[in-house]
Amino acid sequence: MPPTHEVFQPRHGPGLIKAWTRGLPIEDAARAQLDNIAGLPFIHRWLAVMPDVHLGKGATVGSVIPTHRAIIPAAVGVDLGCGMMAARTTLTASDLPDDLRGLRSAIEAAVPHGRTANGGRGDRGAWGSPPDAVSAAWKGLEAEHGALCERHPALRKANTVNHLGTLGGGNHFIEVCIDEAQGVWLMLHSGSRGVGNRIGSHFIALARKEMERWHIQLPDRDLAYLPEGSTHFGDYVSAVGWAQRFARLNRELMMQAVVGALSAHSDLPEFTLTDLAVNCHHNYVNKERHYGEDVWVTRKGAVSAQAGELGIIPGSMGARSFIVRGKGNPESFCSCSHGAGRAMSRTEARRRFTVEDHARATAGVECRKDADVVDETPAAYKDIDAVMAAQADLVEIAHTLKQVVCVKG
Repeated sequence: MPPTHEVFQPRHGPGLIKAWTRGLPIEDAARAQLDNIAGLPFIHRWLAVMPDVHLGKGATVGSVIPTHRAIIPAAVGVDLGCGMMAARTTLTASDLPDDLRGLRSAIEAAVPHGRTANGGRGDRGAWGSPPDAVSAAWKGLEAEHGALCERHPALRKANTVNHLGTLGGGNHFIEVCIDEAQGVWLMLHSGSRGVGNRIGSHFIALARKEMERWHIQLPDRDLAYLPEGSTHFGDYVSAVGWAQRFARLNRELMMQAVVGALSAHSDLPEFTLTDLAVNCHHNYVNKERHYGEDVWVTRKGAVSAQAGELGIIPGSMGARSFIVRGKGNPESFCSCSHGAGRAMSRTEARRRFTVEDHARATAGVECRKDADVVDETPAAYKDIDAVMAAQADLVEIAHTLKQVVCVKG
């Protein structure tokens, strides 16, 4: 297969960009952001750009940033370990009831989601009293978190166990999907919640202070970095690793809660999960070996796609999603896109689309159809089929999923 990527030189300064974006636009602001990142002196080989690329905070969403002996905390972001989990059940489409509202209500009752009371007391998106499974899981994370807080007291003020096993808001979701063989899947999207945000924000601020202390001038203050051996580098790596474990466990606990809620539902027959399950980050940093060197790889809205590795690329609320198998393409640093990618900002989506537009776009999906989710309407995202075509040399499609129930925060 011929390569599907294009090679660009940054418009200003040194560096190299390889982009899997044929047939898809790159907005000017995102291109400027990519140019700034590619020109940093510690980038390994080149910056890899995925087809769902769009402007982000800190760094461009849909970028793979390999770095020598340094990490950019704002590129890793604040939703540390955000990612996807999908599991195939023994149910088939014919087992689902005609009216899916009851299934959606059962999921909504089982998993705290959204945000109320400005995240304060009584917030519907947090546990008031965590269930036993969540409390037990937190015990495996608590000691390390306490040690981090001893060194960085600012991390103490964060939602921890009360956010573990909860969904959040924005583009986070829980879905019931049907695959190409009429098999039923459960799929969800979430990350490290409030505690990850606290960790990310804290170390972003520390990196900026280090740049000021060293009098380092950057094209964007969000590109402030922590070099290996510097004061906060080791603590940052530890904190991010912990947050990424929190995020993975968060998804596992939600999946358990969803399975429990649906297993108890009178409209469904008995079922179990099969051995086919995927749990992958798409917003994280990891030490990897590429082109003969050990480097830090920041995937800002990108999924690891090593040869044979399974990943998840979701579409929007009304589009197909994909379970994919990586091809291990070294030029993308063995990565692929993390979704369709936004085609416009949330503000623009709310300006452009009505509730009626959203209802038409999500016809056949049991989901919210109100003004508060219009910014997540399918037309606010890129065409997932075009995104998949642009990365044909990065992944192959293992399963195609179409959601029938979607729970949004």
